[in-house]
Amino acid sequence: MHANGRGIQRDDRLAAYFFALAAAQGHADAERMLRRVDGEMALMPPCMVVPTPEPAVDTTDLAWENPSPAQSKVLELVRRLAPDYGVAIRLAMAVIRAESNFDPLAVSGKNAQGLMQLIPETAARFNVRKPFDPEQNIRGGLAYLRWLLAYFQGDVALVAAAYNAGEGAVNQYRGIPPYAETRGYVRRIRELYRGDAHPYDASVVAPSPELPRIRSRLM
Repeated sequence: MHANGRGIQRDDRLAAYFFALAAAQGHADAERMLRRVDGEMALMPPCMVVPTPEPAVDTTDLAWENPSPAQSKVLELVRRLAPDYGVAIRLAMAVIRAESNFDPLAVSGKNAQGLMQLIPETAARFNVRKPFDPEQNIRGGLAYLRWLLAYFQGDVALVAAAYNAGEGAVNQYRGIPPYAETRGYVRRIRELYRGDAHPYDASVVAPSPELPRIRSRLM
């Protein structure tokens, strides 16, 4: 279109840019056309420039000051890994604090294991083979949080409730389950995270089919 002026003003510089892209992929006709419009090549046109997105995660320090050596090691791991999963550092650290209080060898009465207290089923679901390895455990917990954030469309209270009691329980009760432990857990996560909503990637999973009914109950 740019080379022949079809529907737009002819621009050999832009034509050369696009022909060069195709020629680099081995397109013979593009190589021939690139020679035909022999001349200066334009820079990437503005319509193809992808703006740098605003950070999807909170990279600020956490509520506590003077972290212990154990907390500092965990924070360093979370800062490195959380952006890959689109999970706020503060949310990940809130879950770790509430779940294990930074003990990588923690085991609960329900056999939840490690820093983010993954039960064996959740560990297997997110390909965690060594739940007591801090990096593997954090990756598994972040993957689960990313999934829950998409499933409950960034509602932090529902995500926290599901992390504690399972997404099935949240769906069953169409909201935060009436368990004292879960309700206390949700309050703690919200206090530490300091927000009701979190960005989410809608491509990860379709939203919970109960979400419209959950929201209607809250109205």
